[in-house]
Amino acid sequence: MRSGMQLDDLIVYARGDFRRYADAKVGLLTHGLQYGTGCFEGVRGFWEQDERELYILHARDHFRRLHDSAKILMMKLPKSADALAEITLELCARNKFESEVYIRPFVYKADEAIGVRLEGVKDEFAIVAIPFVGYFGEAKGLRCGLSSWRRIEDTVAPARAKVTGIYINSALAKSEAIANGFDEAIMLSHDGHVSEGSAENIFIVKNGDLITPDPTQNILEGVTRRCAMTIARDLGFTIVERPIDRSELYTASEVFLTGSAAGIMPVESIDRRTVGDGKTGTITKAIMDVYERAVRGKEPRYRDWVTPVYANRRVAAG
Repeated sequence: MRSGMQLDDLIVYARGDFRRYADAKVGLLTHGLQYGTGCFEGVRGFWEQDERELYILHARDHFRRLHDSAKILMMKLPKSADALAEITLELCARNKFESEVYIRPFVYKADEAIGVRLEGVKDEFAIVAIPFVGYFGEAKGLRCGLSSWRRIEDTVAPARAKVTGIYINSALAKSEAIANGFDEAIMLSHDGHVSEGSAENIFIVKNGDLITPDPTQNILEGVTRRCAMTIARDLGFTIVERPIDRSELYTASEVFLTGSAAGIMPVESIDRRTVGDGKTGTITKAIMDVYERAVRGKEPRYRDWVTPVYANRRVAAG
């Protein structure tokens, strides 16, 4: 965002056009606010100072997942994933971002009326992008605690969709973790297996193999999770997707979390038990290093993961 720009002056995409944040407000009785009837995504943009370029990571994949989430809530996005990805690039360019950014596309039920339902309630769509410095700030390793709140189960609410109302589950777990002196929560599934963090997927390392909960553990199948798995396989590591018991967390040699906002973050302790030697493990570091280069367009193998915001516009202007 340009130096000195206030939030009200931020350019957003709402109601089918670009407009100021201050002109894109919603009413107090908006259905999505009252009942949590909305879906969202979190897309990251990474600023590469040497090139003066902003790289957007997997925008189309995020919009494809948003289409799936919206379908579950009986909503429709106004355009295709490709078209919305292009609007996202234009939005970042109009704001002239020269920093890391976090992009929040969301679709929500927009009627201003009382009544819990999905059918017959109009949809609205918006995208907001803001400068971003990292979900966990300057933390190099996380202190995690097992939450007393269980991960939402798919027969209660759609765990595989990023539904706004479901995130009360995450908020309760994260707030409990902070109150207990931890940085982040790890949530168990309804049957007591490891599910995920409050907003991240989880991996452990045992005997040199990477293990991560399979989708039946009510995880959100993360875009960054998939990136980490791709990198790990390309580095020659074995990936196992299966249920993980709580006690396995305490004996793992390495543990890390993945998420669009968090990136790839090592875990240094769980329930005050040190993970490995308390430092970032060699496998975690290898994956992190490749990921950090890839998101800034510096890994040829993964160059198609990112889309530059300014390069094509400079060519057109020239």
